[in-house]
Amino acid sequence: MDQTAAIGKPPCVSTLRDRLTVPVLAFGGILMAVMQTVVVPLLPDLPRLTGASAGTVSWMVTATLLSGAVLTPVLGRAGDMYGKRRVLMSALGLMTLGSVVCALTSDIGVLIAARTLSGAAAAVVPLSISILRDELPPERRGSAVALMSATVGTGAALGLPLAAVIVQYANWHTMFWVTSALGVAGVTLVWWAVRESPVRQPGRFDVSGTLGLAVGLVCLLLGVSQGGQWGWGSARVVGLFAGALVVLALWCRQQLRTKEPLVDLRLVAEPRVGLSHVAALLAGFAFYANTLVTAQLVQAPTATGYGLGLSIVATGLCLLPSGVVMLLLSPVSARISAARGPRVTLALGAAVIAAGYAVRIADSRDLWMIITGATIVATGTTLAYSALPTLILRAVPAEQTASANGVNVLMRTIGQAGSSAAVAAVLVHHTGWVGGAPVPTLHGYQVVFATAGVVALGAAAAALCIPGDPAQAVTERPERTGDSPRGARDEAMEGA
Repeated sequence: MDQTAAIGKPPCVSTLRDRLTVPVLAFGGILMAVMQTVVVPLLPDLPRLTGASAGTVSWMVTATLLSGAVLTPVLGRAGDMYGKRRVLMSALGLMTLGSVVCALTSDIGVLIAARTLSGAAAAVVPLSISILRDELPPERRGSAVALMSATVGTGAALGLPLAAVIVQYANWHTMFWVTSALGVAGVTLVWWAVRESPVRQPGRFDVSGTLGLAVGLVCLLLGVSQGGQWGWGSARVVGLFAGALVVLALWCRQQLRTKEPLVDLRLVAEPRVGLSHVAALLAGFAFYANTLVTAQLVQAPTATGYGLGLSIVATGLCLLPSGVVMLLLSPVSARISAARGPRVTLALGAAVIAAGYAVRIADSRDLWMIITGATIVATGTTLAYSALPTLILRAVPAEQTASANGVNVLMRTIGQAGSSAAVAAVLVHHTGWVGGAPVPTLHGYQVVFATAGVVALGAAAAALCIPGDPAQAVTERPERTGDSPRGARDEAMEGA
């Protein structure tokens, strides 16, 4: 009797699902990045549309950042315990629900709550990378993981012009209806095309550790994100940082004592893992400055002497080449990692980011040079972001890949939050007046570029300090048929 028929699945359906696993997961990653950026073009108009203050409206971004930072390691751990595909669908479902609620309301409180739900999508990429490790043969993992990492930049580059066009030519709620439809498509495709991984780490979910991490991260990131607005020396910000320090110190103690921690801090303390997290934080800082500053720079009025006065749609199109480059270069990153190792790829990517900022410092007046510099930074980001998950996959046990990658993404998020605060502080300090309004000076932008470039070189140094892993390369080591989940599945089919 035919083996596939014995388990009730036609051969063509199985083959088609296997081939669509990577594209479907990549679509989920792009959708996550799109969902995080689509609200940006709305921010200037939301006070008028909702009747709320500009400070209140900014919480539509802050709430997504906070919930994403908290939920990424939590959902990663849940994926390792209860099934990565199941948790991935839940994350996409929460993201879609948040988008639907945004499409149905103009109340700023409800909008902020809905964007908090959408923050769950931040866990999509680490969960997807873990599924790729479990489901793909060794020779396909490197390129698939690199592609998955590149979706972060690609989705961001696509989301901004898409949202700008919709906001300019249609009712602003239409944007959220579009993203809701895309979210439903994403959940459906994952349900149909992605298999549930049998690799699990069963145990008791660490509720107290989850609450401690949530409180500590909210205090830390809230202080970082609101420090410029509330004042870095204000009682609120100082209190938040003090609270974060105390809570996270107690959380670390609790994690080291519990038998089944939310985050295995002993594993994090290993140089191969810990230095990868440090590099992720620094790379996140360096990458995000490019996105923040490019949009502001090209939209600055021409009266500044450097600004181009571009519309938000034109600004999005300026960032589009960066997203295309990130998508096209992901296979190159995988080849470099296969030939030289991911830590070399990470160091090279960070060095390229620094080179891109050198171009930005040299010329930030001509549009083609601005696009060139931003694209070089995106090229380096592709190499760095594609290497980071490979480093983690090689350094941790298979049953901890989702939670470990979740922590790595968390470190990138913290780096991005720090970058946002640093950029705001520098530009506020270097401000001139044009037409009676405060506008950042060109020197201020150059200081940002120099700072981000130095941080990128720090990421390169951290990468070069990561110990080698000659015998444990996940993407290169041969496997017996039964060593991988798919091999075990195939053996079960033969037995049937």
